[in-house]
Amino acid sequence: MKIILIFFTLILPTSLLAEDVTIEMLNKLDGENMVFSKKIVKIDVGDTVFWKSTDPGHNVEFIKKGVPEGVEKFKSKVGKDTEYNFTIPGIYAYWCTPHKSMGMIGFVIVGNDLSNIESINKLKYIGASKKVAQKLLPELK
Repeated sequence: MKIILIFFTLILPTSLLAEDVTIEMLNKLDGENMVFSKKIVKIDVGDTVFWKSTDPGHNVEFIKKGVPEGVEKFKSKVGKDTEYNFTIPGIYAYWCTPHKSMGMIGFVIVGNDLSNIESINKLKYIGASKKVAQKLLPELK
């Protein structure tokens, strides 16, 4: 039995053990308009987040200066499903470009790494995103 356990922990690539998450882009959920189905998700390095365009007119865009160092710009097409494989630990802030002023934002925490929390706290959120961010930021810790 120990040999099997050693095989699974040492031999198998970690990508086979990755846990993927799906977030829906929605017009309404629980009395809120223009929302992501999950506002904060915690994943491990190497995991993938899938954003499903359940309702039309939404996309995903990483907020400038709202990602760890070394992360490239990411912006999906409006109305299309998208995915992103997270290889750099830290907090990623994102929003729906057409609905950011309506508060359609979310966060991905990768590898339990909060090292860029100060830059996340300093972001300039737009419109209703300010109020949503004020509610969510304490939950990131």
